[in-house]
Amino acid sequence: MICDVLIIKDGLPLLSKSFPNSSNGKNMFSELDNLIMVSGFFSALNSFSNSFDSLGYISELKMENSNLKLSFLKDPHVPDIIFLATFDSDSDLKSVQRFLNKIAEEFFEKFDTTQIADWNGKLDSFKTFENIIEKYVNENETVEQTPHDTKAFDWLTSFETDDKIELEEEFESKNPDPEYYDFIPSFIGPTSKSINPKNYLTGDISYKIYEKIDGMKSINQITHELSMEQNKVYNICKNLVKLGFISFN
Repeated sequence: MICDVLIIKDGLPLLSKSFPNSSNGKNMFSELDNLIMVSGFFSALNSFSNSFDSLGYISELKMENSNLKLSFLKDPHVPDIIFLATFDSDSDLKSVQRFLNKIAEEFFEKFDTTQIADWNGKLDSFKTFENIIEKYVNENETVEQTPHDTKAFDWLTSFETDDKIELEEEFESKNPDPEYYDFIPSFIGPTSKSINPKNYLTGDISYKIYEKIDGMKSINQITHELSMEQNKVYNICKNLVKLGFISFN
């Protein structure tokens, strides 16, 4: 489960929300001193990794004295903001990254750049956003606790290995409705376009299709530009829909 959510701006805690975690007894960010200290540390750590192009940004850390892990998300369009979540062994990195992606999109929709830039440093300035965090934490926990529910099962299996995805495509692509090829894949919000596809997709073909999505090209047009089969492009786009990054128009 997700135990803590922290939004950091310029090395300071902008918003923090903790959730009960009986397996560890105490939440990592429950004390203000710890909150300020770790915010500066994680901000500096991400800045360090960004100084080296070959390293990329940090997406996960493991805490040695507990079963908690930390996941990070940075929007390259707003580089001074870091979204962070701690989670236990019942959650996996990809589902937490997807959760953080939703949180980031909602945050930038709810608050404009002026509000964020003029932040006075008080922790309660963005307190109204806690309800949205709670909503997505509860949704994430429901999916983890009921993996055999149809919708939850579809959501979880969207993270299967390349071999399983290819096997799924082999069956699903036999008779897709031709009208699907006129669908136009579009990213859901600015953060979806800025994700690192290597965290969610496997194979060069998937990356190439991802790069062609611009909200204007149809499945047919992407197919022609990449000289691929239509059903291949359609099924990879469909997996991106399952991940919550794009929609079909």
